[in-house]
Amino acid sequence: MDMLWNGWGDPAKAAPLPEAVTGLLRDLLGVKPRSTPALRLEDIDLPAPAARPDALAALAEAVGGEDHVRTDTESRVRHTRGKSTPDLLRIRGGDFSDVPQAVVLPGSHDEVLAVLRTCAAHGLAVVPFGGGTSVVGGLAPKRSVFIALDLRRMNGLLDLDPVSRTAVLQPGLRAPEAEALLAGHGFTLGHFPQSFEWATIGGFAAARSSGQASAGYGRFDEMVLGLTLATPEGTLETGRAPRSAAGPDLRQLILGSEGAFGVITSVTVRIRPLPQTRIYEGWRFASFEEGAAALRRLTQDGPRPTVLRLSDETETLIGLTQPDAIGGDLSQSGAGCLAITGYEGTPEDTAQRRAQGAAVLTACGGTLLGAEPGERWAHGRYSAPYLRDALLDVGAFAETLETAAFWSRVPELYRAVRTALTDTLTQAGTPPLVMCHISHVYENGASLYFTVVSAQGEDPVAHWTPAKHAANEAVLAAGGTISHHHGVGTDHRDWYVREAGPLGISALRAVKRRLDPEGLLNPGVLLPAD
Repeated sequence: MDMLWNGWGDPAKAAPLPEAVTGLLRDLLGVKPRSTPALRLEDIDLPAPAARPDALAALAEAVGGEDHVRTDTESRVRHTRGKSTPDLLRIRGGDFSDVPQAVVLPGSHDEVLAVLRTCAAHGLAVVPFGGGTSVVGGLAPKRSVFIALDLRRMNGLLDLDPVSRTAVLQPGLRAPEAEALLAGHGFTLGHFPQSFEWATIGGFAAARSSGQASAGYGRFDEMVLGLTLATPEGTLETGRAPRSAAGPDLRQLILGSEGAFGVITSVTVRIRPLPQTRIYEGWRFASFEEGAAALRRLTQDGPRPTVLRLSDETETLIGLTQPDAIGGDLSQSGAGCLAITGYEGTPEDTAQRRAQGAAVLTACGGTLLGAEPGERWAHGRYSAPYLRDALLDVGAFAETLETAAFWSRVPELYRAVRTALTDTLTQAGTPPLVMCHISHVYENGASLYFTVVSAQGEDPVAHWTPAKHAANEAVLAAGGTISHHHGVGTDHRDWYVREAGPLGISALRAVKRRLDPEGLLNPGVLLPAD
C-alpha cells in the first residue's frame, strides 16, 4: 500500500476532526475553513519528463527492465517532497516544482551502483527515497532534473546471527515488516518512532532517527553496527566488529548523511530478545520544571525506563499525548504535566525496575495516575500525523520542530523557542498554541519536541517561514542543536552550517567531493550546493 499522496499514512485511518475541536480552533485561534476545493490526484497533469529517452533507457537496463522505471504522473507525484506541513500545503496547492523526472526501483546493491554510474553519465541528480517521511525538506534537492531512487524492492532480512544478536537488513524494509521478520526469530529492533508505520531502515540510518523507546533501546545510530554504501565512485563498507580503535569510525560519516554521500544498501543492527512484558503508566507533576527534574534524576541515577516522556502544561491540557482521543472531555486532563513511563523485559525485571522507578518519581513530587494514561498513549502513539492532516483540512496550520540540549540548558531552550514562535506568529496576526514535550532523555541532556497550531493566514507557507527561522535562531542562541532526530534536509541546512562551523563544513565538502565528484546525490540537502 502507498501512503496518501497529499497527506500522511493509510487513507482508511484519516478521519475528520470532531466538531467540538473545530469550534475550539475557530473560537481560540480564529481558524477559518478552507475556501478552495481539494486537488484530486486524477486532475493533475504533469509535463513529460525532461530526462532524455536514452537516459531513461539506460536506467531501465541498469535495474532489469522498463517495469522498474516509472514516469507516470501518479508515481512522480507520490515521490514529490516529503511530509512536512509546507510540503503538504505546496502539493495540495498544485505546486509540483520539485517533481522527479522518473522513479527508479533498483533490486540490489549492484543495481544501485549501475544507476549511479548511469546518472553520472547523463548528468541526472539522484534522491534516495525510502518511506518518504522526511519533514525537513530532505527530498527536495536543488536541481530541477533528478530521479527518485525508490528502494522498496530492497526489503529483505539478509542475515540474522542469534549468537551475536545482530541482523543485516536492506534499506527499503519498512519498520513494521522489519519487526515482523525479527519477531519470527524471537527478536526486536526496539525502534518505534512516530513514523514507524511508513519509514524504512535506510531512512532511519540516513537521518539518525530516534524512536519513542530510545530510553531503553537507544537511538537508531546506536543500534547500527555496520553499513554498506553505494556511491558514484564505488562501494564503502563499514563495521567489522562491535567496537574498534582502527581510526575514526566511518559509520559516523554515513549515519545522518541524508543521501548526500551515497545510497545505503544494507544496515547491520543490534537486536534484542522480544520483551515478555510491557507496562505503560501515567504520572502527574505540578509543573514542567518539576517534571523535567524528575526525568533527569531517573535518567541519571536509574532505573531508566524503556519509555520516558513529559508533556508541558499546554500539551497536557489539550490532551496531545493521546492524539486519537482529541475532542474528548478536556476537563479530564486536569492541571499540571503528564509524564509517561514504560518498562519492557521479563516480568521479574520489569516489576523490579517499575517499583524502583516509582519510588524515584514519587520522591520527586510525581503522582501515579495508573496504567490508563500510559496505555492510551501507547494505543495512539502513531496517530499525531493524521491529526495534523485533519487540522490542515479545516484551515488550521499545524507543524512540529525538535531540538536537544544539555540538562542545564533545557529550561532556557524551552523558553526561547516558545517565545520565538509565539511572538513571530502573533505579530503576523495568527497567535499560536505552542505545546512541547520531552521526547528523549540521556544522562547528560534531553530533546524538546514542539507542536505549533495557528490559523493558516493568507499564504500558509510564507506565514510559517519567518516563525520557523525565528525558532531556528532561538535554538542556536540557547545552546541547542538544530535537529535531534528529524535530520537537516534543506530546512535546517543553513543553521547546520553555522552549528558545524566553517572548518567542519569544509571537511564534509571534501568527503562529498571524493564520494560524489559531480555533486549528483541529493544536491543542496545537508550541505549547500556548490
